[in-house]
Formats: sequence, C-alpha cells, structure tokens
Amino acid sequence: MALKTRVWSAGKLLLLGSALVATYVVFAAAAMRVALRAREVQVPDFTNRTANEVSGMAANLGLTLKVDDTRRLDAKIGAGRVLAQDPAPGSIARRQRTLRIWLSAGQRASTVPGLVGETERTAQMRLAQDGLTLNDVAEIRSQTSMPDVVVAQTPPPKTAGASVALLVNRGERGASYVMPDLIGVNGDRAAGILRDRGFRVAVVGSTPYPGVAAGIVIRQSPQAGFQIAPGEPISLEVSR
Repeated sequence: MALKTRVWSAGKLLLLGSALVATYVVFAAAAMRVALRAREVQVPDFTNRTANEVSGMAANLGLTLKVDDTRRLDAKIGAGRVLAQDPAPGSIARRQRTLRIWLSAGQRASTVPGLVGETERTAQMRLAQDGLTLNDVAEIRSQTSMPDVVVAQTPPPKTAGASVALLVNRGERGASYVMPDLIGVNGDRAAGILRDRGFRVAVVGSTPYPGVAAGIVIRQSPQAGFQIAPGEPISLEVSR
C-alpha cells in the first residue's frame, strides 16, 4: 500500500512538473510573439504627400526614409509629391526598415533646360528632375573644354521637347607608346633617349653579371611590349 501511495505521489509530481513546463513554453511563445508584433508597423499610403510630410510620419513609425533620385512623370500627381512607395501601402514592416519613395515630376516639362557647361552627371540629374529623357550621349576629345563637360545639346535650351541628346567632351586622348626591349643595350644611352621623350627613367641597381660588360641593361620595368605613356616611370637594372 505504501509503495502504491509513493508511485501515485511521484506521478502527480511528474504531471505537475509537465504542466508547469508546458505553461512556461506557452507563455514564452506568447511573449515572444507580442514582442515581435510590437516591432512591426502597418505601412500607410503616402501617395500624393510631400517628402517632408512622409519624413515626419516615417520617423513616428520608426522607419528610415530614402527618397529615390529618379522622378517620374505623372499627369495626376503634382511635382514633388509621392508617386510610388516600397513597402506597399497596408503591408506590415519591421521598425528600422527603409521606406523608399519615388516623387512625381508632374506633367511633362514644357521647356528644355540649358545644360552646356554642366558636367555629364549634373546634366543627367537635371533631366531626371524635369522628367525629360536622355536620348543619346555623343563624345568628342578636345582641349578646348574640361573633360566630362557638356559642350552641346539637342534640342537647344528653352525649346519644347521630351528627350535631349548631349555632346560630352572626354578630353584629349594622351599619346602612348609600346615599351621597347632594352635588354642588352647601354643603360645610360637608353635612359637619355627615354628622358628626352618625357619618360621618368631611373637606374635602380647594379648587379655583377658574368660575361656582360658594365652598364648593360639586364632587367627592365615595364617589360617590352607594354603600353606606356610619357611621364610614367621606367626602371632599368644594369650590369657592373
């Protein structure tokens, strides 16, 4: 009888312990779910709001705002107002997530801005802000203007148009040469000829080399056949 009582008592303790563990697991899961939901927000519809309005609303929701540089044409949404967003309205997002918005450029710009003298990057940004399309970029190489600067445009400024073509100066292409094979020639003579052509030449070392007269090039950098431009360094190692 005593044994039966002890077994029954042990069973009750085991059942009670299992119930306590199950209760802990349920409460822990519920608490975790509540904590995760507390870090989630429902994304509102920001359409037709200004970037400043969205910035304040996003901050209150714990979202990080990013305004895309590209503006899109739209006949219904005014210029500078939200045209599209990611995440989509009504979706659930974690706090600290990036909210990306695209602003409207309004209706198609009526006139083309003056872009001559602007850098290519600045010209592209202005076209995007005005809702115009960059149709083509042609290139010239000239010393008359700075590199990567717009030197002409079509159509000209203050005319109607939906797309623009640019002519950009890439700068004059520098002359280049093929590095000759100098192994076996007199180092001082070779260095003099190369310096006269605008290269920076240095004899970097002198190494005994059996069977080779003193002052003869035994190593060179760059090696023969490489492209090299005036002003680039050349090193020669000669025998002694």
